[in-house]
Amino acid sequence: MQEENLIIYEEQIEKIDRALIKLIKGAEAKCALLVDKDGHLITRQGFTHSLDTTALAALLAGSFASTREIARLVGEPEFSVLFHQGKRDHIHISLVGERSILVVIFDDRTTIGMVRLYAKECGDELVMVLGQTTREKKKEEKTIDSDFAASAEERLNDIFKEES
Repeated sequence: MQEENLIIYEEQIEKIDRALIKLIKGAEAKCALLVDKDGHLITRQGFTHSLDTTALAALLAGSFASTREIARLVGEPEFSVLFHQGKRDHIHISLVGERSILVVIFDDRTTIGMVRLYAKECGDELVMVLGQTTREKKKEEKTIDSDFAASAEERLNDIFKEES
């Protein structure tokens, strides 16, 4: 089954960025990224200038894909949250909706509990924003389809009038 491309408009990106900033401040994290399941960076906030966010996004999506297969092998539909603990920095990765991954990078100034709490809250907000994008896309497609149908009907009427 082929999935459609994820289209996000500027207004949604602004809402996503605000939600990520709120997450970073609340959880006292270093940065947050939103990545699609194909490994494309959607947006990022926080201290990311020293990170290769493009490579990071691709690797995180790959990590999530391999974890999905591990879940399948042990009889789980999917693991929705991953956590990597390092000496200084830690990464919290969570599934947002069906197509996106929320990544939070943080250090010992905060706790995993705080990050999980704010990531869950942010994820719920992002599901609503991304759902709005999907609804707008369907509405736009419906408008295009009805405009095409009306145009085609008008053209056919013109053709048959010419033949009469």
